[in-house]
Amino acid sequence: MSTQDMTTDQITQWWTTAISDIHPGVIRLRGYPIQQLVQHASFTDTIWLMLRGQMPDPRQSALLERALVAAVDHGPQAPSIAAARMAATCGVGLNSAVATGVGLLGDVHGGAGQQCMRVLADIRDRVEYSATSLTDAVAGTLAEIRAAGRYVPGFGHRFHPRDPRRDPLMELLADAVHNGVADAAFQEIGLEIERQLAAGRARPVPMNIDGATAIIYSSLGFAPELGRGLFILSRSVGILAHAWEETQGGRRIKGPIPPPLLAAYHGAAERDVATGR
Repeated sequence: MSTQDMTTDQITQWWTTAISDIHPGVIRLRGYPIQQLVQHASFTDTIWLMLRGQMPDPRQSALLERALVAAVDHGPQAPSIAAARMAATCGVGLNSAVATGVGLLGDVHGGAGQQCMRVLADIRDRVEYSATSLTDAVAGTLAEIRAAGRYVPGFGHRFHPRDPRRDPLMELLADAVHNGVADAAFQEIGLEIERQLAAGRARPVPMNIDGATAIIYSSLGFAPELGRGLFILSRSVGILAHAWEETQGGRRIKGPIPPPLLAAYHGAAERDVATGR
């Protein structure tokens, strides 16, 4: 069928959405008029609404906001922020600098939260559908991760002996669980993973920001596939701030190390093309 043979309804159904309803003079998000959202909804409320289709309980929104705040920034040594700062000195706009930083948030840098959410969900499924105790389910999952030569996403930190964001987030989650606005199962799973990782070690392996936020997002009912997106929403604020700060410095084309230093070379010594040696 050619486009000439299609009805207007068939054409407009090509892209169909339950998220936004836009007409001249009308903007509705998930059915709510934008003027009402502007007056009554916070940005965090709107994130929840857009992703979940319904307005959150105020206590759910408050917990989500705390998790988003906690992951905003981790300094210019973070590759995504360093890349954004370098990009900002190269004559690109702030949007391109932010895109450069966000584009580095992949499986290795920025993906641990989503990976942890999947681990949490798998353990919960073991407990619910395989008549396995929480202790055994966690032990089995950790054994599989180790056998595959992988690290446990969301636990331990290369920089912090104990991530300073862990405790306040877990305290807030405990309150939310107590008040019935968050699922207790994922909190229990996270704490059991911590306990088993610490067993027999001189130093514990506490959850990091990725693990803490993964537990909160899971407890609030977000799908694991949304984990990285939520992290990016949070970290993009820090990326923007660092990119903007760098533009104020005035230096152009900053590389990864300051001049006159050069990256160490470990290739072949000088040789001659004519002789091939």
